[in-house]
Amino acid sequence: MTAALLDLSDVARYFDVSPPWLTRTLERRPRTILKAVDGVDLALARGETLGLVGESGCGKSTVARLIVGLHAPTRGTIRYQGQVLSGPAAPPGARAQRRLRRGMQMIFQDPYASLNPRWRVRDIVVEPIRAEAPGTGGADLDRRAAALLEQVGLAGADGVKYPHQFSGGQRQRISIARALSTEPQLLVCDEPTSALDVSVQAQVLNLMRDLQRRLGLAYVFISHNLAVVHHIADRVGVMYLGRIVELAPARTLFGVPRHPYTRMLLDAVPDLEMTGKARVAVAGEVPNPLDPPAGCAFHPRCPHANERCRRERPVLRDAGAAAVACHAVEEGRL
Repeated sequence: MTAALLDLSDVARYFDVSPPWLTRTLERRPRTILKAVDGVDLALARGETLGLVGESGCGKSTVARLIVGLHAPTRGTIRYQGQVLSGPAAPPGARAQRRLRRGMQMIFQDPYASLNPRWRVRDIVVEPIRAEAPGTGGADLDRRAAALLEQVGLAGADGVKYPHQFSGGQRQRISIARALSTEPQLLVCDEPTSALDVSVQAQVLNLMRDLQRRLGLAYVFISHNLAVVHHIADRVGVMYLGRIVELAPARTLFGVPRHPYTRMLLDAVPDLEMTGKARVAVAGEVPNPLDPPAGCAFHPRCPHANERCRRERPVLRDAGAAAVACHAVEEGRL
């Protein structure tokens, strides 16, 4: 792998979800802290696609928002192209932060909510250009908007229309065009196809793959759909309660999953080839993130848990081609 385009080191994000001060004082209750992301280490190379998967509430979307600066990390360091974006050595001031983040954009989950219904498509697409280069003339913006729309498979003349005149898949193409307007090197995609029909999902995914090949883009791709991640990702990180529990090349993770949680997720995917074969049933539910279990957070649902799993939190360690946070894998029991 080449030098990392994006690097996250021990990144965490905690949210204070405590009741009001007066309520806590009268009821003598301590503060309540939600550890949405708790010590994530990731590296992304140029032109690579890193998939993030896991059940709802595991922290995937929070990681995406930390990368693009919608949230500030509670601790840890985020580097982009070798420069510190967030952390103790980050440059002060909003202007310096914006300058460093020009090379990344985000594609949101819902194409119906992420586009301003009162704006014409042309204004939506060139909004980032206006923000970065306020002196750009109207004719230049018109040409740029038309070129961007054609790049994502729409007509340049569609710029005069409003978002409600497009289907869901076309709206997501508009979102992609807007993300490409500043010529980024990194796109953070937060479930960009989950609100679309299956056939439209395939079209959008193929478009993203084509854009990646032509423009050399890197993707952080978040999804619940493991089939989509298998199709588009080069490497996959599996998250559980705010931590990475397995990180491996996509072919390795889907072919030989190591962590019990990864195996559980894959066993839950419908597959005709697995008919008649034994599978691990999905056991239990995700624990309350406000009161996570001691030791390994997955141990209440894990059939391989022992006493060490209940009292000691595992560390993400190399295990062959993958990195796994599991005592059973480390000890050779799994």
